[in-house]
Amino acid sequence: MSKKERPNLDEVNKKLNELKARKKTLAREVKYQDSIEKRKNRTRRLVQTGALAEKYFKIEHLSIEEREEVFKIFSPYIKQNMPKKFTKKE
Repeated sequence: MSKKERPNLDEVNKKLNELKARKKTLAREVKYQDSIEKRKNRTRRLVQTGALAEKYFKIEHLSIEEREEVFKIFSPYIKQNMPKKFTKKE
């Protein structure tokens, strides 16, 4: 291989640094997309839970503060009597 055909060490280092920067950018993008997906899933779950609460407790006519009061009243009972199959596994 002649000197002309061999890549310059500076060019190789430059390309390597570009690739490292691109890898870092892509990793950041993947992390950002993952956080967006988690937020969307959480929002969907919250909306579904709220819909179920309205459906089973018939609380559509209550304000947010009144709904919170209802939940506070029933929360200890539900926590205490939750069937084992629905408890969080740690």
